Amino acid sequence: MSQDIVSDGLNRIMNAKLAGQTNITLKHHSKFLQNVLAIGKLKKYISEYSVTPKGLYVEFNTLNRCRAVTPRYIVKVKDIDKYVRRYLPARGIGILVISTSRGLVTHQTALDKGIGGSIVAYFY
Repeated sequence: MSQDIVSDGLNRIMNAKLAGQTNITLKHHSKFLQNVLAIGKLKKYISEYSVTPKGLYVEFNTLNRCRAVTPRYIVKVKDIDKYVRRYLPARGIGILVISTSRGLVTHQTALDKGIGGSIVAYFY
């Protein structure tokens, strides 16, 4: 277990997905990871997540891949497209989660609002 809760959580979700499971309970979690999963749920990659006494219960359905981006690159608005090409399989497929001064947003929202930030994770 490393110090990066988001990376560990998303790696455990991918390992469960590759093992054929549809849900997992994460013992170590944070509000930041919950916010990343909220964006995944908003875009229908995560079916459900909730905090239980045993940990963070996550259920996923149409998820193909989710990963944390390390190191967390700081990007300007004009450079977001470069990272979309690097991490996502094709245009219009998947999302980058970007931490901005206005909270966590998808890459498309960041482009629309004209704000940059730090790339945290991606889903597709």
